[in-house]
Amino acid sequence: MKISTTMAAVLLVASPLSAQFTNGGFETGTAAGWTTGGGVRTGLTNAALNPADFLPGGARYQASARSAVVGQGVMANTDGNLNQVYSGNNSYRIEDLFNGGYASVISQRVNGYTQNSIFFAWAAVLEGAHDVNTSAAFKLLLRNETTGQILINRTYTAASNGGGVDDRFALSQTGYYYTKTWQIEQLDVSEFIGNDFSLILLAADCQPAGHEGQVYLDGFGAVAPPPVDPGVVPEPSTYALMATGLAGLFGIARRRRTVAEV
Repeated sequence: MKISTTMAAVLLVASPLSAQFTNGGFETGTAAGWTTGGGVRTGLTNAALNPADFLPGGARYQASARSAVVGQGVMANTDGNLNQVYSGNNSYRIEDLFNGGYASVISQRVNGYTQNSIFFAWAAVLEGAHDVNTSAAFKLLLRNETTGQILINRTYTAASNGGGVDDRFALSQTGYYYTKTWQIEQLDVSEFIGNDFSLILLAADCQPAGHEGQVYLDGFGAVAPPPVDPGVVPEPSTYALMATGLAGLFGIARRRRTVAEV
């Protein structure tokens, strides 16, 4: 008994505290745990938009209220097709519903992440106009801060010819490119246990300041949250991850049967 008690105590001390993302679904009704910022993007091409410039300490940072936690409701300019919340009661809208030549950013870093997976959901609405260099835009980054590896790095623009988006997007009757459904990102980071990670999203109006863009973020964490809309279809990477999990469960069940039969 003494040996068992001692070993349990050693394991408890040796096990690191599970580092988690904070307030990933914005259910506090605030952006607590996140770093936010914004500023004027006029004069910058989309290629030159650097999220760090719009966060505290950045060259273009301005404290503003253009981004906000939002509740249940339909996203504007999506032909009534998208709920502005993916899971729970709230999400976070990056940038406001007006033009003006601004960009807004939200970011969170977790140090010593101890989970096997990272999940989050996003949806974008970008008013179409101009070319890929000057149109409304959205940037998404997921970075391993320990290794410097960029796990996700995407830019979508609302170029008037549709060349700045992919087949995730549809064109609304009001001339906005919007994601047909919430986009669920999920990554297996089991090989990076204990590393530091940052998620960064930037939404920007067009460079000439006459067209708007917004991005919505929800469900950032280690487990995929249940969607408000059960019709949301996971991306192909989701199925791969699910298949891996099921294979693991079957393997465990098989091992248990083998032990029972011995």
